[in-house]
Amino acid sequence: MPETPSTYARQQAAEADVENFRQALGPFVVAAETTRMAMVFTDAKQPDNPIIFANRAFLDLTGYGRDEVLGQGFNFLMARGSDADALARIERAFAGAVQGGSEIFYRRKDGSEFWSAIQISPVYDQSGDIVQNFASFIDLTEHKQVQAGSRMLIDELNHRVKNTLATVQSIVWQALRHSSDPEEIRDSIEARLFALSRSHNLLTRENWESVGLLDLIKAALEPFGVADGGSEHFVITGRNIRVSPKIALALGIAFHELATNAVKYGAFSNETGSVLISWAIEPSSAADRVVLRWQEKGGPTVTPPSRKGFGSRVIERGLAHELEGSVNLDYQADGVVCTVVFPLPNGGRDG
Repeated sequence: MPETPSTYARQQAAEADVENFRQALGPFVVAAETTRMAMVFTDAKQPDNPIIFANRAFLDLTGYGRDEVLGQGFNFLMARGSDADALARIERAFAGAVQGGSEIFYRRKDGSEFWSAIQISPVYDQSGDIVQNFASFIDLTEHKQVQAGSRMLIDELNHRVKNTLATVQSIVWQALRHSSDPEEIRDSIEARLFALSRSHNLLTRENWESVGLLDLIKAALEPFGVADGGSEHFVITGRNIRVSPKIALALGIAFHELATNAVKYGAFSNETGSVLISWAIEPSSAADRVVLRWQEKGGPTVTPPSRKGFGSRVIERGLAHELEGSVNLDYQADGVVCTVVFPLPNGGRDG
């Protein structure tokens, strides 16, 4: 597109100002051109502070050529042209009211955006009038990314702490509700906190991203004699699919409750009992699901409880809620069967 007369005249004037600027400041221009800090000078006599000098570092930072920058208004890079606060800070700096720095969101020639710390210093003539403005830029993009990552980590930590405290509060409240014996209360709270701790340790080793279901089960059942699947009391079958931290914590507590119940009344209360733990992927039109099954056999004859204790409620209500699935506890005569169904996490990726 051919240049309009006004555009051409403005470009010519800018080039003339640049030449005068180079002749007046000579050695400084050479130094400014070679420094790694991005910088520009603007003509303070014009209302939009057109750029009359831009060094190589500024051109590298923004992706523009020198002829595309000279004569442009100072704010032509702003990614958010309607950012009133940023514009007001820049105008105050140009007016000499403040010589501080600001963080501005800019857009490069290729459309990518970046944060920059900007420092503006007016240049005065012998009469005390502002004739030019010197502005330097520091790319803050990487710093901002680290800062955002830190905020995310803090938010995630706060979320985990709140969830953990809520779980601990529930454990303590339920223990106090169902017993007045201090020793029984202590044992109940300690056992469940240790179960929660084992899940936390496993997640910590995995950077709190996800854990293998098989690894989780082995960690949860370690106090009950499972060691690398070698105990005769356990048969564990299933792919080591990955599950989220939320699912891992819920299942860790649930497996502890199931095993504790088996020690008191079920398959682990005699020498012949055993537990089969298995899971499989069940295809579904909406989303594939994990069907996990805990099946006891060889223990004493099972009688359905007259009332449900804390452990049963943790499994049937709490677990179903946390997994966004369903849980069924079936007190069959030859052994308790617990079936858990929940959406397949992480695309079924193996651990």
